[in-house]
Amino acid sequence: MLQARLIEPEEKRYFNDFVSRAPKGHILQSYEWGEIKGRGEWQPLRLIVEDENGEPRAAVSLLKRVIPGLNKAFFYAPRGPVGDVHNHGLMDFLFAEVGKLAKAHGAIFLKIDPDIPKEDADFEKYLNSRGFKNSEKGQGFEGVQPKFVFRLDITPDEETLFNNFHQKTRYNIRLAQKKGVEIKEDCTKEDLPVFYEILKETTERDKFLVRSYSYFEDLWDYLVPSGYLKLFMAYYEGKPIAGTLAFLFGDKAWYIYGASSNSHRNVMPNYLLQWTMIKWAKANNCTLYDFRGVPGHLSEDNPLYGLYRFKKGFNGVYTEFVGEYDLVYSPFYYWLWTTLEPIYQKNIRRLINLKKKLRGKR
Repeated sequence: MLQARLIEPEEKRYFNDFVSRAPKGHILQSYEWGEIKGRGEWQPLRLIVEDENGEPRAAVSLLKRVIPGLNKAFFYAPRGPVGDVHNHGLMDFLFAEVGKLAKAHGAIFLKIDPDIPKEDADFEKYLNSRGFKNSEKGQGFEGVQPKFVFRLDITPDEETLFNNFHQKTRYNIRLAQKKGVEIKEDCTKEDLPVFYEILKETTERDKFLVRSYSYFEDLWDYLVPSGYLKLFMAYYEGKPIAGTLAFLFGDKAWYIYGASSNSHRNVMPNYLLQWTMIKWAKANNCTLYDFRGVPGHLSEDNPLYGLYRFKKGFNGVYTEFVGEYDLVYSPFYYWLWTTLEPIYQKNIRRLINLKKKLRGKR
């Protein structure tokens, strides 16, 4: 017999131990990730399913967000759930328990974007049969989490991994070494502002938004003590010119943020940084290295094609996930949210005024 319950703070290690080694375990389902998001507009709820012997069988870390103006909320399970997703009875029980929580918290729907490849027809069929709605809004980077990634199996030895890289990638790694690029792996929090300044330089050059520095401080404070986050910095002629942040959880590692200065890009620090992170992940018993998001539209006229080509050079497997699915608990409010959410993003006052008008019609 299965039973479900919410995890208490003192059970953090118990929860993480299961999530990190379970099928489809992911850093975004860790206890710490919920704490990070809880610093903002989200409230974390961690649900675990145990068998009659008290052994964990499945888990999901939910993020609850209140919808301003509606007095309702929704749940989001980043890269969840965790467990044997092909055990339909287990998943049915888990989602039924999430539904009970949703009723108690006034959540109108649950959003998931699980770590399941698109080619897994069984799981996609399962979602459709259980009433989940595909809720994708676009390709590439338009979802909450990337739908397309490169993933590298790092179980082969280092020599084999290196030889499997594309010729140009191997050349650029050797070039960085020959030019004297040095990678600092023992970074401390004092290096974080240096990384952030280079990151801002990167975002200005490539025209994308950057989170506030306080967010990166939260990443550091919650993840570094547990060994889940590491900063790598590249130096050339004694000056920092590039940096990366990587996650490590269980037997998986993720390249999460990269920054490069406008200066000395010709010495190819980013290639050496990636190779250093891959070796670090392998040394920490990881079997999978995830390069994270790449565009879904792969023609060379795509502005992000250079990013795709860079990551492709490490010979990872181009992976498409099943994408975002919503399980709707309140059809009317779900329709209201999906209709008005784009407007809300631009002007929160419109949503609040609509609620007042709806109240007036009762």
